[in-house]
Amino acid sequence: MVAGQDDPLVFATVSGAHLYGFPSRDSDVDLRGAHLLPAAALLGLHEPEETRTRMWEQGRTELDLVSHDLRKFARLLLRRNGYVLEQLVSPLVVHTTAVHDELLALVPDLLTSHHAHHYRGFAGTQWRLFEKTGELKPLLYTLRVLLTGIHLMDSGRVQPHLPTLADELAAPAYIPELIAAKEEAEHGTAGGVAGPERLRRDVEALHARLDAAQDATALPDAPGAHEALHDLLVRVRTAGTSAQR
Repeated sequence: MVAGQDDPLVFATVSGAHLYGFPSRDSDVDLRGAHLLPAAALLGLHEPEETRTRMWEQGRTELDLVSHDLRKFARLLLRRNGYVLEQLVSPLVVHTTAVHDELLALVPDLLTSHHAHHYRGFAGTQWRLFEKTGELKPLLYTLRVLLTGIHLMDSGRVQPHLPTLADELAAPAYIPELIAAKEEAEHGTAGGVAGPERLRRDVEALHARLDAAQDATALPDAPGAHEALHDLLVRVRTAGTSAQR
């Protein structure tokens, strides 16, 4: 898949439920990354293909790769987007380069207190979806992103893996049961694991903890890596290579 891309990939990692620690037996494999367009693609009249989506089937498993041109990916990083940060730091690495290493080295200067807004908003969207469908997936996403946000505000580290978060933070005790239930069925329901009132109270409590953690965090208000990202992008683009290993 990597070799078949039109332009070289800077990196590709596994994201989604496999990264978050609650894949189902029939979960798709979500690959995410960044590619490098040639300079000529950005200079003419044609609009560049900054985001690409490719899909494959491997046996009975569906795989998809979504990648952004490095400039767009850098802009997303500077917009305090926790989703792309998680893709960048994912330990499930499919493809890497020296440029990927340079991006990883900039992560501490990309983190801000305002990443809490990303996780708070994502949690709200997923909770409303859970209330509508009763499915485990949006409930686990709700819990995961709130705990990721709390962990980030407290520690200055990006941790998207829900089982690890549940071990490291005070978290609802039923999370392992929810994960086990989702492993059996991608679109299963919360069922008898926890009642709706308890879930609502726990989610409200996690929102309150995220608010308090943001108020107390040592993270800055703005990212400090803007110029370093600019310099990296110019250097890599003018070199015409993603410095493949």
